[in-house]
Amino acid sequence: MKRLEINAVPLIKKMEFVLEKLAEARLVSRYRRIFKGKGLEFLDFRPYTEQDDSKRIDWKTSVKANKLLIKEFKEERDLDVYFLVDCSSSMVFGSTKKLKNEYAAEIVAALTHIVLFTGDKAGLFMFNDKIVKKIQPRNIRDQYYIILRALSDPNLYYGGCDLNGVVEYIMGLAKREALLVIVSDFFGLRENWADSLKIACTKFDTIGIMVRDPRDEELPKNIGKVLIKDPFSGKEMLVDPDSVRDQYAAYTKRKEEEIERAFTKYNADFLHLRTDKDFIKPFLYLLRRREGELV
Repeated sequence: MKRLEINAVPLIKKMEFVLEKLAEARLVSRYRRIFKGKGLEFLDFRPYTEQDDSKRIDWKTSVKANKLLIKEFKEERDLDVYFLVDCSSSMVFGSTKKLKNEYAAEIVAALTHIVLFTGDKAGLFMFNDKIVKKIQPRNIRDQYYIILRALSDPNLYYGGCDLNGVVEYIMGLAKREALLVIVSDFFGLRENWADSLKIACTKFDTIGIMVRDPRDEELPKNIGKVLIKDPFSGKEMLVDPDSVRDQYAAYTKRKEEEIERAFTKYNADFLHLRTDKDFIKPFLYLLRRREGELV
C-alpha cells in the first residue's frame, strides 16, 4: 500500500499564510485566549493604548476610573493539544483529488504546525475500533514529522469507529486542562457516542471537525445502477442513484445536523468541511468567532 499523499512543504507554506492572516487580525498574540480562555488568570487593569484592540476595553471599569482600561491576563501554563483522528474504513474514500483520510491528515498536520509554532504541545491519537497510534503531547524538534509520519501510514486506516473508547482513554490520560480536536467523518458512531462527548466537554475545550466527501452528501445523476459497499460490514448492494437521490440527501443532511447539534449543545466548536473545498477560510472564521466570544 502506498503512503498517503501529504506534502509537508506546501502545508507549512499554507500555515505560514494562515499565521500571517492571524497576525493581520491580531489573533496570534492572543492564541491562548482563543483556544484556552479558562487557562488565563486575571492580573489587573491597565490603560488602553492605540496598539490594543478596542474590543478589549472594559467599559464598566473605564467609566468608574474616567479613563480607558483593558484587562491584563497571565498565561497559566502551556497548552496540551490532543488530535483524535478517525482512521476507520469509511475514511478511506474519495471522489475528489484527496481521500477523506488524506484531507483529514493535512488538516491535522497544518494545525500541528501552528500549535508547535506557538510553543504549545501537540499529541496524536489515531483510532478505529481501538487506538492504533499514540503520540503523547510534546513540543520537541521532531514532533511535527513524527506526527506526519503516523498520519501518512496507510496500514493504520481500517476497521470500525469507536469514538467513545478514545475519548474515555484521553479522559483518564490527561491530568490538566487541554484542547481536544476530533477529526472524523462521524460515520459508524455508537448510539451513545454523544454521552462520551458530553463528559469530555465538561473537562476539556473541544473542537469537532467533520470531514465529508461530496458523495457522502449527494449521489451523482444519470449514471445508471452502481454497486455500493458498506465500509464496515462489507455488504454490497446494487442501487440506482436517481431513484434514491433525494432521500439520501435528506437523510445525510439530517444526520449531519444531529452531529453538529451534539457539539454545540455541549459548548464545543464544530467545523463541517468537504474534501472539494479548502479548509483555511473556515478555520480562520472559527478563530475570529472564538475571539469575538472572549473579548
